[in-house]
Amino acid sequence: MKTLLIVYHSMTGGTLQMAQAAAAGARTESALHVSLLRAADAQATDVLDASGFIFATPENLAAISGKMKDFFDRTYYAVLDRLNGKPYAALICAGSDGRSAAQQIERIATGWRLKPIADPIIVCTHAQTAEEILRPKHIAEQELKPCEDLGATLASGIALGIW
Repeated sequence: MKTLLIVYHSMTGGTLQMAQAAAAGARTESALHVSLLRAADAQATDVLDASGFIFATPENLAAISGKMKDFFDRTYYAVLDRLNGKPYAALICAGSDGRSAAQQIERIATGWRLKPIADPIIVCTHAQTAEEILRPKHIAEQELKPCEDLGATLASGIALGIW
């Protein structure tokens, strides 16, 4: 059975909600296994066993989170040249922008020779003070719906052999 691997990191819950919405959408495809893993738990074998990917991260200091960077650092060379052409998408939970984190994931995915299937989904929480940044997040349903739709689209494409 083909697998969609969703790797995420979340400190305040926003990115987790986005990743869970994508997983819920993907699980509508019965011909596919969905694996939702924290970045700290994901291993190179998980990456190699996957047919496609969603990478979900907060943007911290204009970059992907340190835990997400650690995931890529630990797995990058072990899977290099073994993922060529597999599909991926990205989810970013940002306080103000998100584009730098999205670009960073794009550069890593380009090195892995992954195929982007959609523009990154960036949810902006507008958190600008230390208190707002550290506060647990609640992502509105209308912002989670695109994440769910992305998960369903990627899962269907993998199951049908489109990507």
